[in-house]
Amino acid sequence: MPRTLSRGKCSFCQTEYSKSGMTKHLETCKARVASIESEAANPPKSRQMKSKIFHILVEGYYQPAYWMHLEVPGHATLADVDDFLRRIWLECCGHLSAFRMGGVSYTSEEEMISHSSWGFSPRYQSMNVRLDKVLSPGMKFSHEYDFGTTTELSLKVIAEREGVVKGKAISIMVRNEPFKTACQVCGAPAVGMCERCGDEGGWLCATCAELHDCGEERLIPIVNSPRAGVCGYPGIY
Repeated sequence: MPRTLSRGKCSFCQTEYSKSGMTKHLETCKARVASIESEAANPPKSRQMKSKIFHILVEGYYQPAYWMHLEVPGHATLADVDDFLRRIWLECCGHLSAFRMGGVSYTSEEEMISHSSWGFSPRYQSMNVRLDKVLSPGMKFSHEYDFGTTTELSLKVIAEREGVVKGKAISIMVRNEPFKTACQVCGAPAVGMCERCGDEGGWLCATCAELHDCGEERLIPIVNSPRAGVCGYPGIY
């Protein structure tokens, strides 16, 4: 997509920062620190429990302007994170997916898992593994969705802490703000992208979309996701 400055708004203090400044801000955000201290001062209620909580930065591998800072409970599984990423950024046609870390591919595909015992490389394991069994601060790993028209994500564990969580809920601390993209023909605000042309002149305003050679029916909505324009991905929000 046409490059633009990527910024996000902290969900705790509602202050906007660039991507490069957001990680440091979250470490010292007064509103976030107050929230964590308040959480620690109050005993867990029913259906709540103490757990490791991982701070994870996830971004598009080839499109790092799309990014999120997440808090994920340690007793959640890689399958829970996969489901979250599908719902927020990826799901279009039920494609396969996998996490890759340390030479191991964690997948939900049973056939791949069963083949790992035959000496295939890289070896495969189930996604149904708890995060606190495989993650640690500073660790980097990746996620792939759709092994044909693949969308690849980079993930890094920024930090971990002890906290009170409800179930396996994953929370978004920050997400990049939607981009305001210009039409690549006339410069007016783009309303969609031609799924055939993609980044090569495919970002179009309503008027230019009507005149586009591929036809207006090829126009897909602009979505805040690294899968924008791939496999007709419709977006969530």
